[in-house]
Amino acid sequence: MPIDPDAELEITAFEWVPSFAQGQVRDLRPRWACEEYGVPYRVRLISAVERPKWYYADQPWGQVPFVRDGAVRVFESGATLIHIAEKAGALPPQGSQERARVLSWLLAAFNSVEPLMMELANVSIFSRKEVWAGLRKPSLVAELDTRLSRLEAALDGEWLAGDFSVADIAMATILRALPGSGAGAQVLDGHLALAAYLERALARPAFARALDAQLAPFAEHDPRMQKEGA
Repeated sequence: MPIDPDAELEITAFEWVPSFAQGQVRDLRPRWACEEYGVPYRVRLISAVERPKWYYADQPWGQVPFVRDGAVRVFESGATLIHIAEKAGALPPQGSQERARVLSWLLAAFNSVEPLMMELANVSIFSRKEVWAGLRKPSLVAELDTRLSRLEAALDGEWLAGDFSVADIAMATILRALPGSGAGAQVLDGHLALAAYLERALARPAFARALDAQLAPFAEHDPRMQKEGA
């Protein structure tokens, strides 16, 4: 679903981020959901470097994504996924076990997997030169490996909760954030079923469209390009 400047649903995203974060910013999640379910959306871009003061009234921490859909305002990527899936009629009926499975796995992705992934990224990349990071990393890798083993054992079929759902969007965007080399890659290499699951998810055309849409503004707003054109 191409971005439609006249769409009712609006996703706030960053106009530019450094190269290491490109393709990882969390507005990718609602973009993917919109592409997956055919929900038209428009984009409002803000600066990640100098976030507008007015934006904190929309998102208390100045983060993205933020979704505005008519009179409805939604922040936090998990909440935006639920909203878009409900709008598209892509969630199972209220009170059903099928719906409970989707929501359980959606929250599991954010609460049981993502925190360890973020910590691994911190000790592997951002704080890698700190003494404490080197001390923490072995036990963290072991803990994450155990957590992923449990996830892999629970994976029954192609997707987490029957048909492809917003739970898979959440989990796939988290798993693909593993550091590309070193301990992070080794963790996923040890879980062939999860690696195959991630490959299936990222092969979906809707993911490719969402990723391309997120990346497009970064080139246009690259500070280096703007300096050259000044």
